[in-house]
Amino acid sequence: MYEEKPSPRTIRRLRAIADYQFFPGAGNALVPDDARVLVSRNTGRVRAILGREGVMATVRASDYRLLLRIHGGLALHRIARWPSMRAIVVNEVADEIRRGGNLFARHVLYIDENLRPWDEVLIVDEDDNLCGVGRLLLSPHEVLYFTKGVAVITREGIWLAERVEE
Repeated sequence: MYEEKPSPRTIRRLRAIADYQFFPGAGNALVPDDARVLVSRNTGRVRAILGREGVMATVRASDYRLLLRIHGGLALHRIARWPSMRAIVVNEVADEIRRGGNLFARHVLYIDENLRPWDEVLIVDEDDNLCGVGRLLLSPHEVLYFTKGVAVITREGIWLAERVEE
């Protein structure tokens, strides 16, 4: 893979994907004007979006969906209206999520009802502080109903962003 400055067409395309996948306006947050991209040497396709802070999102090869990384989650958390894209957890497990632990259904207080299984989700504590980003495994109704099992597979916890800044 190699890093390059994307063309205006590529930026428009990535922003359109983000707007469609998340919500209108998400593309501008995930793909800033000064963004760089990682491109596959074999296929020439975009594999990751790099912002000033680090990797914002990776691009899944099979369907070109954006997989949030912690810096992209921070950008979306800043602009997304509460409770959009969020799974709210009890404060007792927030530190475990920040370290990258998976989110179990019993620890979810509230979850955005517009989410669907396999969607990207922002994991926040009761005070709306971002703990991590991950992939939802169950429907929101199942998450609130079940008392056992993993609800969200955490891709990255916020501790990674804090460690990089030190």
